[in-house]
Amino acid sequence: MKYRQTDSPPVAAAKASFSASTAYRIERDPRFPSQRKAPRGRRRPDPLGDVFETEIVPILKAAPGLRPVAVFEEMLRRHPDLGSGIRRTLERRIRAWRAIHGEEQEVIFRQTHEPGQLGLSDFTDMDELGVTIGGAPLDRR
Repeated sequence: MKYRQTDSPPVAAAKASFSASTAYRIERDPRFPSQRKAPRGRRRPDPLGDVFETEIVPILKAAPGLRPVAVFEEMLRRHPDLGSGIRRTLERRIRAWRAIHGEEQEVIFRQTHEPGQLGLSDFTDMDELGVTIGGAPLDRR
């Protein structure tokens, strides 16, 4: 950023190959992103905070193959005050829970052997057999 010592932010940004808005942002706060304040937490109260561990997790443990939409409909039946705006939140929470606590996924390692991809080497000493080619002994190893 030596250009910003002699030029205005838009000119320095053009010379350094980035946008003028980035130059103004750097001028406003020259600290590295790792030195800035950490992002804040939740912006609103957790709508599933009271029911996830007590009601949803037992449902997921009892029926591991149950789809999140079915769990959502059951939660709306039990708690109509939750509202329909929590569907995506519920799907994300269920996906995160299943990644940690759900059943293990089957892992498949495909074994396709392409011709010429792998070669076999044999280091067996065959000198005592006396193999000859055209009358000359074959020195094979």
